[in-house]
Amino acid sequence: MTSTNDIRRSFLDYFAGADHAEVQSAPLVPYNDPTLMFVNAGMVPFKNSFTGLETPPAPRATSSQKCVRAGGKHNDLDNVGYTARHHTFFEMLGNFSFGDYFKEQAILHAWTLLTKEWGLPPEKLTATVYHTDDEAFDLWRKISGLPEERIIRIPTSDNFWSMGETGPCGPCSEIFYDHGDHIFGGPPGSPDEDGDRFVEIWNLVFMQFDQQADGSRIALPSPSIDTGMGLERIAAVMQGVHDNYETDTFKALIAASENLTRTRASGEQMASHRVIADHLRSTSFLLADGVLPSNEGRGYVLRRIMRRAMRHAHLLGASEPLMHRLVPALAAEMGQAYPELVRAQALIEDVLEREERQFRRTLSNGLRLLDEATSTMAGGGELDGETAFKLYDTYGFPYDLTEDALRARGIGVDKAGFDAAMARQKQAARAAWKGSGDAASSEIWFDIAEREGATEFTGYTSTSGEGAVVALVREGAEVSSAAQGEDVLIVTNQTPFYGESGGQTGDRGLITSPSGLSARVSDTSKPLGRLHVHAATIEAGALAVGDVVHLDVDVGRRDRIRANHSATHLVHAALRNRLGAHVTQKGSLVADDRLRFDFSHPKPLEPEDIAAIEAEVNAEIRANDPVSTSLMSPDDAVEAGALALFGEKYGDEVRVLSMGRKGREGRNYSVELCGGTHVKATGDIGIFRIVSEGAVSSGVRRIEALTGEAARRWLVDREDALKQAASVIRAAPEEVPDRIEALMAERKRLEKELADAKKALAMGGGSSGSAGSADEDVAGVKFSGQVLDGLSPKELRPLLDEVKQRLGSGIAAAVAVNDGKAAFAVAVTDDLTDRFDAVALVRVGVEALGGQGGGGRADMAQGGGPDADKAEAALAAVKEALASQPA
Repeated sequence: MTSTNDIRRSFLDYFAGADHAEVQSAPLVPYNDPTLMFVNAGMVPFKNSFTGLETPPAPRATSSQKCVRAGGKHNDLDNVGYTARHHTFFEMLGNFSFGDYFKEQAILHAWTLLTKEWGLPPEKLTATVYHTDDEAFDLWRKISGLPEERIIRIPTSDNFWSMGETGPCGPCSEIFYDHGDHIFGGPPGSPDEDGDRFVEIWNLVFMQFDQQADGSRIALPSPSIDTGMGLERIAAVMQGVHDNYETDTFKALIAASENLTRTRASGEQMASHRVIADHLRSTSFLLADGVLPSNEGRGYVLRRIMRRAMRHAHLLGASEPLMHRLVPALAAEMGQAYPELVRAQALIEDVLEREERQFRRTLSNGLRLLDEATSTMAGGGELDGETAFKLYDTYGFPYDLTEDALRARGIGVDKAGFDAAMARQKQAARAAWKGSGDAASSEIWFDIAEREGATEFTGYTSTSGEGAVVALVREGAEVSSAAQGEDVLIVTNQTPFYGESGGQTGDRGLITSPSGLSARVSDTSKPLGRLHVHAATIEAGALAVGDVVHLDVDVGRRDRIRANHSATHLVHAALRNRLGAHVTQKGSLVADDRLRFDFSHPKPLEPEDIAAIEAEVNAEIRANDPVSTSLMSPDDAVEAGALALFGEKYGDEVRVLSMGRKGREGRNYSVELCGGTHVKATGDIGIFRIVSEGAVSSGVRRIEALTGEAARRWLVDREDALKQAASVIRAAPEEVPDRIEALMAERKRLEKELADAKKALAMGGGSSGSAGSADEDVAGVKFSGQVLDGLSPKELRPLLDEVKQRLGSGIAAAVAVNDGKAAFAVAVTDDLTDRFDAVALVRVGVEALGGQGGGGRADMAQGGGPDADKAEAALAAVKEALASQPA
């Protein structure tokens, strides 16, 4: 049997042998298309190469691209687990020609690989072409020798591809494999084409036209080729099975699921095992590429996929979280081809376990609600949309999870009703959608970058230099000049100004020229990751394209940024040393006045953790070891121990930053891939101080810290506050803790003495609260009524309990006066509760105090009012109420 790993390697090797550059799979988060949530096809990373916005990596290329389809237009989530070929995650094998070869060679490569290299029987293959593409039809007949009835002309859009309403487009040629007449279905274009007998395994796109806005098409000057073959589908063919889930990779994952759940993948349980195996792949790869579960955007889709798998684990009877225990099986199957799985394994396992534990806490409640809502429904019924929305809104059930849960019982869901209830959430989600997060949205920057090339950054070694102005942009359009008082975006061929990226803020400074130009740079950005764009205001003179200018970075600000950036690397290493290898960077802000570092960790840091991390970083700073950088390939860098940010797109060459003392293994304290600016030696950081630590989102913590002068000022401010406190309490600064402790003890003692004195006063009785006076007789009942200054409301009840004991039989009332307000309480001894109700009596007093209500029991009740001046009146009102009661 040919393994899936062998097929992938064989495909890439075949095209590499045909002069195709092998391109590594891009991350699942697209770096060049902000309109896409995830990469969903093999050509997505090459989109700008096909449109001419970017130079292709080579005239010919080949790749095995990771893809996810679980949202938007391409959403296969609902069908996963119930069909033979639907997946949320899949691999797309492809070969690409950027104006090099065209139809004949593309068809020849496909036929050669399938029939000669892989040995598929020609009689099992059928090709389709667009109905007007006579050239492709003739080439198939010439190259393959297929009979004309197995080269099928298709008149629909199935065989005509376009990138959008305008832009590159062209006819397709699809290759189908016949799984045999024992399976229902007919060839493409026939009435039974929707059957499973004939399965598309490869699509060849002949990109030869440019679609115009008016509907016309013109020939592209350099026709190109884009092909896509699903690895899972071709693996099923080559392994002699009809079902993708019966291929070796899925069989291994399903076997692991069977082993851990102790259930067989058969009958009603088969779909659950398949869902788990598929979703394990998509969730693990998304996590490895830097996506974390959340309630919006990509993170929301990831959480939906996770929860669907976790619900199926629940259906299989898994009593403990399951998904994270399957990650080692996935890494064993796919880790060699995708080493990011191995590098991120600890994080993947941690997130999956945490999410499953959280979901299990809400799953039982949600399923109970679902069972209650559908208990009287028979097959063919429909759950109302409002209930489906409640499941989503209250219990975190996505719509498709509710639909999936009812599928086995033949019950549907009112989608229209659900959509209506979800309208405001969808509107909010659209408003919050942030796109891909990459600065590739403005075509004007593509134009400049392709015309002028990337900006050469000279700021690693210098903070000033010369540059020629190659472009000026104002109000979204290129201009040839800018005058005094105008705001303009300036692009030079080289610059020492760092463009904001990787969490580091952009540089500020001044651009001047001998002609009298003075332009104040307020920020520097980095669109496309290649251009450094200076946002400036022309304060004097004028500027034109072609001018040679002098560029000066604000050195003091840059030095502070460098110190903060280098400190983030040290704190990253310290966090991993202290907390574990699961800690990875999840974001950062490196400004001139502070640094912020986000990292993956499931719980708050203990004070001793913060102290240890801070001490470790400062120890590396004091060592004052030089900071070194080197250039190498990404693979070599990771092999050398460098930490890479999962999901980042790296070029052929990366900067590897090493800092801190070397350990026993000969590696520096910190080794990371980083394109930012840094100190020359760790001692340049000065000092490091953590000022806060807290949560950002589920599983992500944030440290905020200061370095250098900012940290010194922070410490000085706190020392000044300590000195001021010491002066107030008349103690030396070092004596402040002991002195405060003594003062607090003295305060507690005095408060107790005061409380005891108040209690003693209260226990003395008296209608006006004066000590020592006798209790009154009101309507034949002993009565004690007192007004007490400074007594807290919570002290009234225990005080009255003691008065009740002293009275033996009677009624006690007390008013506690504080800050112009009054708390009022009444207590009735047990022998009198059949005649007098404390609640009724306290409400009489509360009303006299200008308040309302009051509550408690028949023997004890309490309330309050805003007018403390009416305290005596409240007692009088209670006595009057007592006197009016019959004996």
